[in-house]
Amino acid sequence: MSRRFKPTPREVAPDTRYGSTLVTMFLNRMMYSGKKSVAIGVLYGAMDLVEKRTKRNGLDVLKDAIKTVSPAIEVRPRRVGGATYQVPMEVEPYRRQTLAMRWLINAARARSGRSMIEKLAGELMDAANGTGNAVKRRDEVHKIAESNRAFSHFRW
Repeated sequence: MSRRFKPTPREVAPDTRYGSTLVTMFLNRMMYSGKKSVAIGVLYGAMDLVEKRTKRNGLDVLKDAIKTVSPAIEVRPRRVGGATYQVPMEVEPYRRQTLAMRWLINAARARSGRSMIEKLAGELMDAANGTGNAVKRRDEVHKIAESNRAFSHFRW
């Protein structure tokens, strides 16, 4: 099977409240078992809570959080002469955004709190301010890539 095929990216419809494709993509990654209405309620509730607490637009906070959590480099395994090296490589923009969303959602789910709305709102505010578990995850990935910088000549 060829590894060169790149599928064309799908068109994502913008959401109804903010008119943003970013919000739709975040919703789709949050969803469990196809329950989109539940995911919509959680995300919109969290964004309303963020607006109430920070007096900023919820969409701006979401964009800031994703931008803050997005990794610039990551390590990928490369097999060279029987040995596998962790080679640091730049992350493509789409994967960067996907990883940031995934880390934000997982960090919010792992948080202690009353409801998912409060946990997600807290994680978004923390990430926008440069703190929180999702930002810690990004820093760990960058630290691993920095420690494996010696293998960067295996990049191709």
